[in-house]
Amino acid sequence: MNDRETRRSGVLDRVKSEDLTQVEAAEILGLSYRQTKRLYRRFLKLGAEGLVHGHVGKRSNHAKAARFRRRVLALVRKHYGGEPGERFGPTLAAEHLAEDHKVVVDAETLRRWMLEEGLWTRARKRKPYRQRRLRRAHFGELVQMDGSFEDWLEERGPRGCLIHMVDDATSTSLATFTLEETTWGVADTLRKWVEKYGIPRALYVDWKTVYLVTPTERQKQEGIVPISQVGRMCAKLGIEIIGANSPQAKGRVERGHGTHQDRLIKKMRLKRIATYEKANAFLEGSYLQQHNGKYAVTAREKADFHLAVAARLDLDQVFCLEEERKVSNDWVLQYGKRWLQLEAEQKKPVGVGSTVIVRQHRDGALTLVQGGAVLRWHELPERPKTAAPVSKRRVVTRPKPAPDHPWRKSMRAAQGRQPESARGAR
Repeated sequence: MNDRETRRSGVLDRVKSEDLTQVEAAEILGLSYRQTKRLYRRFLKLGAEGLVHGHVGKRSNHAKAARFRRRVLALVRKHYGGEPGERFGPTLAAEHLAEDHKVVVDAETLRRWMLEEGLWTRARKRKPYRQRRLRRAHFGELVQMDGSFEDWLEERGPRGCLIHMVDDATSTSLATFTLEETTWGVADTLRKWVEKYGIPRALYVDWKTVYLVTPTERQKQEGIVPISQVGRMCAKLGIEIIGANSPQAKGRVERGHGTHQDRLIKKMRLKRIATYEKANAFLEGSYLQQHNGKYAVTAREKADFHLAVAARLDLDQVFCLEEERKVSNDWVLQYGKRWLQLEAEQKKPVGVGSTVIVRQHRDGALTLVQGGAVLRWHELPERPKTAAPVSKRRVVTRPKPAPDHPWRKSMRAAQGRQPESARGAR
């Protein structure tokens, strides 16, 4: 007997001893009067054992067949088992049983079976308590962004970085694979988000140099606010960059990392994906759509805070690297190991010593801009040679002393005083 049945037995025993009426017993047990009467009749006939449900210890009418259970567990053991860090969880295994093997089984049923067979464990690492922050109310109001380094391809390929963006209000995700968390990798992912959803109001990131640059002591004293290339791109789009002071502060994207490190790695293992080019194709083809369909939620407010990209805004001129260069006396700019010659015909004259912005695009192409105007230029094959300066130093010639100069007289006198042996040797 369980606790509920024991409690009912005690109340009905008081009815039998006339301490309580059946109406009062029904109120205490939270049952209807008719149900209490039925229980009391069974109690009088069979005693306390009569209150035990008749299906206790028997096989459920809705139970799966033993043969079906053995087949399911064999598939899980063969395709989705392994060490604790590699094996599929019950929910993910149930999804792939339906997708790959056309075997439909409820995730909770599969969880019980896997626990009984030792294919899954309940043990979880206890985490410190932290109060959950409420989601933002609008889609596009705040987007969290971070990179996750992991052996995404396991032994089939090198270690890489998943640059991941998650909307705070809806958990809508977008991600791309790169080898490192570089400026170009971040820019490519952000551009995909802008092209798909629009321009978000704010970007929530950690204090990595690729996003935010911490000013030096000298810059603090001079009031200089350094800006990264990604920060410059966001400024052009009007996106505010907010730095998180801890990983827990951007928990939405951090929890997304954990989900991808579990489900995405296992899905790519099944498909034998061995390159990040194919991994990105898998992300765009089906994975992100399925992921968002499963985990994305509806925002509290209907209004979408994304801004549309203006027709006059060229994203190629936004998502590029920018550096400033000075114009030399012969109207040549140095950019790395390249020498860029400005042409004479320009819409606006370019002054010697003025500053020109050099924009490097994703494909390596360059655009030179000054005051909003695009400049015409061509690249020189080698470094321009300057003419050697003419030396203006005076050459001073000293005259020879005369034969009767006092210097010569003193030298002859010194030779006359030498001993005979020395003069003979000479």
